[in-house]
Order: sequence, then C-alpha cells, then structure tokens
Amino acid sequence: MSPLVITILIVSGIGLLIIIAYINHMVENNKLEKARIKADLNDRLRRSTDLAETLPGQLMTPALKLLLSRLQLHFSERMLLLEKGNNTLKARIEELRKLIAQGESIVVNNPPQPILNEAKAKDVRYQLENLHGQLTRCAKEGIIPSSDAKHWLQEVRHMLTQVHIEFFGNLGQQALQKNQPGQARLAFERGVQYLRKQPDPAPYQTTLKKFQEQLARANALVLETSNTDAEQTSELDAGLESLDGDDEWKKNNIYD
Repeated sequence: MSPLVITILIVSGIGLLIIIAYINHMVENNKLEKARIKADLNDRLRRSTDLAETLPGQLMTPALKLLLSRLQLHFSERMLLLEKGNNTLKARIEELRKLIAQGESIVVNNPPQPILNEAKAKDVRYQLENLHGQLTRCAKEGIIPSSDAKHWLQEVRHMLTQVHIEFFGNLGQQALQKNQPGQARLAFERGVQYLRKQPDPAPYQTTLKKFQEQLARANALVLETSNTDAEQTSELDAGLESLDGDDEWKKNNIYD
C-alpha cells in the first residue's frame, strides 16, 4: 500500500471521527434542549394549574379561571408535541378544552381563604407575584395579546390591594375583639396609609372612608383606656397617701 493511500485513509478516518463527534454533539445538544424545554413547560404548567386551583376564592373570577385554563391548554399542547404517547396529558387536554368551551360560565370552585394573619397575606402575595410573572412572560412570547396582558396586570395590582385591605381590616377587628385598641389603631392606620399611596386611589374611596372611621373609633378607645388607667392610678395614689397618713398617726400615738 502506497504512502499516499495510507495518508488518505488516515485523513479520511480523522474526518470520519470528527463527523461522528459532531453528530454526537448535535444529538446531545438536542437532547439537552428538549429536556430544558420540557422542564420549562412542566414548570409553567404546574404554576398555572396551582394558581387556577389554589388562588383564594375571593380573588378568583370566571374570567381569570378561563385565562388560566387557556394557559394550561397552551402549555399542555406544547408538551404533547414532546410526549406524543402521554395519554394522561391527552385526557387533561380534552378536559381543558371542555372547560374553555364554557366561556364566562366556567365554574369557579375555589373556596374563600380569609387573610387573617401576615403569613397568609405573604402567601397570597407570592401567588399574585407568580401570576404577574406568568402574564408578563406570556405577553412577551405572544401567547397573550399585549392589550389583554395590560388589562390583567392591572387586575393583579387590584387583587394585591384587596389582599392588603382584607389583611389590615381583619387585623384591626381581631385586635378590637381582644380589647387591644392600640393594636387596632395601628392596623387601621396602616390601611389608611396604604390606600392613600395608591397610584389611583379613586376606586378605594369607600374603603378608605371605612378605615378612617375605624381608626377614629380605635383612637377613641385608646383615649378612653388611657383616661380610665389615669383615674385608677389617681385613686390608687390617694389610697396610698391615706395609708401613709394612718401610719404617721400610729407613730405619733406610739411615741407620745
């Protein structure tokens, strides 16, 4: 075998190895990209489903339920392209299509969840932040028309305000029930301040007025409690002075 043939064979072998390595690299990259897309779709589908099922009933509307169902359908259909044999996913897609076909008549089964403490308020706020993030990304990707996204982002801000209103109101009422007017005053005062800081306070004027009335009531109770404490302190001082006088009288009798 001539040196030329040997050289050609070596070069061909090296070229073949490079081609095989490149193909393997491309296959591996495609696998990684497919896995990344699946993980992302799974995450977005999970988030949309959690919001649809667990958002407090006082915040969930048929329109929002319908929107979240459409997002779930979108992500599920994209997932099915990657998992064509997933029968569970196929059944879920059919279920979502039936729900969406109901339009504004879609049933909302989310139970109300009273915002009674800071932990619950933070939990619901996290849900709304999650919803905000989902809507923003869907708008950027063209999944939701920009006009619809703008409307829903405003709705999310309104829902967040509702959460604060309910939280401060419940906090104040609980404090009054526990005979803690000072804590109640603080809660209602925070409610007033929060509503006054809203970019558009007009829709909340009725609630603001109610908070102001509750704040005035809590203030009156605080003053009443302070006056009662002061009277009790004065009576106690007078009693102590009287006792001190009796002691002096006793001392005088002893030493006389």
